[in-house]
Amino acid sequence: MNKPRVFADFHNADVQGRVRLNCAGTIEDIKRQGIVLQDRQPLIIYSEELEVEGIVHYSEEEKLWTAVIDWDAIREVEPIVPQPAIQAISHIMEPKWANGGYITAMEMNTM
Repeated sequence: MNKPRVFADFHNADVQGRVRLNCAGTIEDIKRQGIVLQDRQPLIIYSEELEVEGIVHYSEEEKLWTAVIDWDAIREVEPIVPQPAIQAISHIMEPKWANGGYITAMEMNTM
């Protein structure tokens, strides 16, 4: 069974070490995947290049969903954006010196 993969901010944990599932990226992932959170539901929690398995828990104290994780089991994973996609846009994001500071080509196009 594939566990849904949901973004979470590992710095947004409660005093019991549960990761809160209330940040914008988390809510977007939940809505996009049509997930209905339930107690004891398994998830993969990720943030940038880190991920860990978690179990959903509703916090009655804070009135929000959290994920119980094993902080020692957090692992590094490959970046979500495929490398060819990064290479395709790298020339756009390369900083240039202009107007007394560095700007990107993307910013220059909007000037």
